[in-house]
Amino acid sequence: MYWFWSLSSKIRRKINSCSGWRRFLLCFSLLLIIFHLFSVLELRNNSAIQGSQKKRNNKSDHLVLGPAAGQGLPNRLQCQGSRALNKTHLLNPSSASNVGESVAFVTVFTIYNTSLDSHADSRSSNLVTVGNVSYSKTQRSMAILNIFINFIQVTMPRSSVIILTDPESDLSLQRDKVSLYPIEGEYSRDKLMLQRIRSYITFLNTRLNGLAQHPQHKNHYIFTDSDIAVVDDLKHIFHKFPNFHLALTFRNNKDQPLNSGFIAVRGTPESILRAKIFLEEVLEVYTSKYMNASRMLGDQLALAWIIKSHPSFDLRRFRKAQAFVEEVGGASVLFLPCATYNWTPPEGAGQFRGMPLDVKVVHFKGSRKRLMLESWNFFSSTSDISDMLCLILTSGRTKYDF
Repeated sequence: MYWFWSLSSKIRRKINSCSGWRRFLLCFSLLLIIFHLFSVLELRNNSAIQGSQKKRNNKSDHLVLGPAAGQGLPNRLQCQGSRALNKTHLLNPSSASNVGESVAFVTVFTIYNTSLDSHADSRSSNLVTVGNVSYSKTQRSMAILNIFINFIQVTMPRSSVIILTDPESDLSLQRDKVSLYPIEGEYSRDKLMLQRIRSYITFLNTRLNGLAQHPQHKNHYIFTDSDIAVVDDLKHIFHKFPNFHLALTFRNNKDQPLNSGFIAVRGTPESILRAKIFLEEVLEVYTSKYMNASRMLGDQLALAWIIKSHPSFDLRRFRKAQAFVEEVGGASVLFLPCATYNWTPPEGAGQFRGMPLDVKVVHFKGSRKRLMLESWNFFSSTSDISDMLCLILTSGRTKYDF
């Protein structure tokens, strides 16, 4: 405002130096200038307020459905609103069962608050309402974890869930077939992805030692992020592809063809050993080449580096969404298409080519967490996986950002 008062002072001095009608004209001009300046200032203030409100309100508190991507395309889910016009290829869980074998889902999870009811985390400005429930940041994380477990118990009720966590984490979870496995390490946000690989290696090493004592029990493992929904039985992977040691998911992406949010390991001693050695190599590449991406993507860049460095590997195989097996560094690696085993909701309604009918896993990456909560609420009211998938498919990104 200094420039305004400075200008006013100059005009007043000019007026005082004049007389008669000239003073009248200058006074009138001054009033016009002041009126104009105040109008401009008010317009700018109103624009700033509206812009601030718009920025705060660009995250809707409910889902708004848009057009479903993939309409009219073969082998894609067809939707009318949130109603599926065709059904996904859901397996009968009993068809993939085998006595003596089971599948355990393993995820790394920790919370950073000393209490779920901490004052700072529970302030109204930090709350997000989904349905009829308001969540603080920590409560949202716990809700996502519980929904992750819920989907597994619906689609694979015989499976267990193992949560690798920080021993110092204030994590209390009482769920059937769910166990906590504390592993010492560095679980800060900046190092969590790095710690995840270390925790996987530690876990596999303990399982390898356990198999030496109890070789008769075979337990397969699927390592995943906790923000996924398993929407079909995955046990068939270990029967349909009997010769792999570990499985990764791929997409047609030049720089990041592999996603680390889904890693399957066969429960044999050789497979667990090969997977452990493979992940140790990932960790070495991660720490030596990609520590600048330690908060995010470093593990995926390390995975890509290892695969691309293998002399006989043909990267063109990533262009087709078809599973294949390749020997990499002594390990037999099964490559599964993300389109089926690690499908991510589009970042805007109408993008991509829709949802494959054989989708098994939906990955609610990044800001899609609200949609995961909304999806479970919808499924709880309908018990129809295909309709729920339509809800996911037709929801645009800005509609469900946290």
